Amino acid sequence: MTDTTNAGDRAAVRMWFDPVCPWAWMTSRWLRQVEHVRPVNVEFRVMSLSVLNEGRDLPEDYRALMERAWGPVRVVTAAAQTIGAHVIPDLYTAMGTRIHVQGNTDGEQVIAEALAECGLPAELAAAATSTEWDDALRASHEDGIALVGTDVGTPIIAIGDVAFFGPVVSPAPKGEAAGRLWDGCVLVAGTPGFFELKRTRTVGPIFD
Repeated sequence: MTDTTNAGDRAAVRMWFDPVCPWAWMTSRWLRQVEHVRPVNVEFRVMSLSVLNEGRDLPEDYRALMERAWGPVRVVTAAAQTIGAHVIPDLYTAMGTRIHVQGNTDGEQVIAEALAECGLPAELAAAATSTEWDDALRASHEDGIALVGTDVGTPIIAIGDVAFFGPVVSPAPKGEAAGRLWDGCVLVAGTPGFFELKRTRTVGPIFD
């Protein structure tokens, strides 16, 4: 797949994600495909399902997941704050591949291996159990939520000044199919008064 566009001509799209969310992972893989077939650069930003669900009455198993979910997103935040936002895409890919594709549920191992793969300091793993970077995490989270409201989760994408939840898609389209979905998102984002399209999901995340 060849990208024939110039970097200066590429439009920016922002995507907010939590590393543990499988649907955000699917959306992120779609957007990485879009970068190859449309003049688009994706800027990844963190949000947190743990923050989103604070104070909510949750089933015990989901509450346990929310406790574990703090670790990866804190580490991504710490890496971005101490080294730079440019580390986010590769670190997210390294974590997401282990969490979603490989099915690794050992958070400490996922974080350690992802940091090593990206050549980042192993000491960043300590952020998983620290609140040191939570202000920055919450600020990034609120930036996304402020665009779409509190009745959505992750992922959030913003095209220009318009943001929405999703798209939720499984499996992630590739090649020109990814580009056509992007074209549709641009179309609805440019439609004043557009808010929602939705149907019941009949499949889970298909990681391929």
